[in-house]
Amino acid sequence: MHDGMNRRHFMKHVAGASALALPTFNFVQTLRANETELKKDAKSLIIFWMGGGPSHMDLWDLKPGTANGGDFKPIKTPVDGIEISEVLPTVAKEFKNLSIIRSLVTNEGSHDRGTVLMNTGRVPNPIVQFPAMGAVVSSQLTPKDLPLPGFIGVGGTAQRIGPGFLGMAYAPFSVQNAGQPPANIKPPSGLGDKDMEMERLRRRQRLFYALEKEFTEETFPELRDQAEREAAGSPAQAHQTIYKKAFDLTVSPLRTIFEVSKEPKATIDAYGGMGNGFGMGCLLARKLVEKGVTCVEIDLGGWDNHGNIFPAIKGNGNNMGNGGRLDKGMGTLVKELTDRGMWKNTVVLWMGEFGRTPRINQNAGRDHWARCWSVVVGGGAIKGGQIYGSTSADGTDIKDKPCSIGDLYATIYKGLGLQPSTKIRDNLGRPLEIAEGKPLDGLI
Repeated sequence: MHDGMNRRHFMKHVAGASALALPTFNFVQTLRANETELKKDAKSLIIFWMGGGPSHMDLWDLKPGTANGGDFKPIKTPVDGIEISEVLPTVAKEFKNLSIIRSLVTNEGSHDRGTVLMNTGRVPNPIVQFPAMGAVVSSQLTPKDLPLPGFIGVGGTAQRIGPGFLGMAYAPFSVQNAGQPPANIKPPSGLGDKDMEMERLRRRQRLFYALEKEFTEETFPELRDQAEREAAGSPAQAHQTIYKKAFDLTVSPLRTIFEVSKEPKATIDAYGGMGNGFGMGCLLARKLVEKGVTCVEIDLGGWDNHGNIFPAIKGNGNNMGNGGRLDKGMGTLVKELTDRGMWKNTVVLWMGEFGRTPRINQNAGRDHWARCWSVVVGGGAIKGGQIYGSTSADGTDIKDKPCSIGDLYATIYKGLGLQPSTKIRDNLGRPLEIAEGKPLDGLI
C-alpha cells in the first residue's frame, strides 16, 4: 500500500510537471554564489521561430516585376547587392551582421513534419524521438553552475519538440508570455507580505526535499548518492530534480529576469512596445543570454497565409502586422547584441517549418513550399553580409548552391564552436552526429 501511494504520488507529480512545463535543467545546488556572474566566453543561440510557414518570397527573396512578385518592394541594406523586403527596415540596417541562405531544400510540406524537421535537423521518425536543436546545444554548452535553465522557449514550440532522447535534464523551460513572469515560478497568492511569502516558500522547499529524498532512496535503495541515481536514469530522481529547479528559481533573485516591463521605455518601444509579444520575447532573449542562457527560442505565429497574405504581413492602422512584429523584434535584438559586444558569442537563426509558394493563389495568398526557400543566420563565427545560394527568376527552382537541413545545422553548430561530427547517443544507444551535413562554404 505504501509503495502504491508512492507510485501514485510520483505519477501525479510527473503529470503535473508536464502540464506546467516546469523547468527541467541542472540548476546549481545553491544559487547564492554566482547568480550574477557571467561566463565571458559563453556561447548562446537565439532561434526566431515563425510558426505556420513564413513567406520568404515577401521577406528575403523578392521577385519584383514578375507574376510571383507580390505587393512589396525590395529595399537596400548596407551591403551592396543585398536587398530585402520593405516591411523589414530595422532588420535591413543590420545586414552587415546577417546572411541569407536562399537555397534551402527540405521537401516537408506538412506543418507537423516540417516543424519537427526544422527544429531537430532530422526527418521525423516514429522510433526515435530526436531532440530540439536547443536541447542539443544546451547539452554541449550549458555550464554546470548556470543558475538559470540552459534552454528556454518563449511561446511553446520548443516544448512541443522537447529534449527527445537526451532526456528531461535538457528539456526547455517554458515562458508562455514574455510580458509576464512565467506562471510556474510565481509564488502562490495569499502567502502574506514578501518576507512571509519567502519564508513559507522555503518551508515548503525543505518539506518537499525531505519527502522526495525518502521516495527516491526507496526507489533505488542500493544507490545512496544523488549523482549515482541520476546516472542510473532514476525517474524518481528526475522528478525530484524537476521540482527542485522550480523551487530554486522561485526563491532566487534571478526570477525577476523574466520581467521586461521595467526596462527603459525607449528600449520597450524599440522592440515594438508591450503589445508586440514577439518583440518582448526578443527583449527577454537579450536579457537571458546576457546572464548566460545557452539557447532561447522565440515564437511568432500567424504565418500560414493561404489567403490575404499581404495585409497579414504589412498590417494596417493599429495592427502592426507580422512584418512589423518581426522587424522590431529581430532588428532591435541584433542591434542590441552588437552594441553590447555580445554578437561574437551569440548565433541567431530565423526559420519556420517551410516557405510559401512563389505563385500567388486565387485567394491572394501563398501555400506551403519546401522545395526551395530561405532562412537567415548570423553571429558567432558566421560571416555577415552574405547571400548563400539563389533561386530561379520566378522562385520555383534552385539556381545554385542547394543547402540541406544537415548543412544548415552544421553551419549553426560550427558558428557556436561545436564540431558537427560531435556524437550523442540516441535512445537505442547508437552514436549519432549532431549534424548530418557540412558547414556552408563562405559562411564560416
